[in-house]
Amino acid sequence: MTICAASGASAEPNCGPRAAVIAHLGDNFGESRQSIGMGQEGRVVEVFASLETGTWTITVTLPNGTTCLVAAGDAFEMLAEAPTPRGTES
Repeated sequence: MTICAASGASAEPNCGPRAAVIAHLGDNFGESRQSIGMGQEGRVVEVFASLETGTWTITVTLPNGTTCLVAAGDAFEMLAEAPTPRGTES
C-alpha cells in the first residue's frame, strides 16, 4: 500500500489502516504524534511532526480505524504558549 500526503491536486485525502499510516509517517518522515483531540462524530484529530526536519501531517482517524491524511507541510514549530482561559478570547 502506498500512502502519501494529501495535496491540493486531489479532492480526496489518502486513507489507510491506522497502523500503516502511523508507520509510514514515522518511517518516511521521522514524524511522531505531537498533539491529539476529539472531533465530531468520534473522529480523532492528530498532528504528527518531526522536530528535526520540521515536516508535519494532520490526520483524522474514523471510529472504524481508518486514518486519513488531510494536510501536510513544513516549518513545524513547537510553541510553549499558555492557554487562553475560556471566555476571554478576543
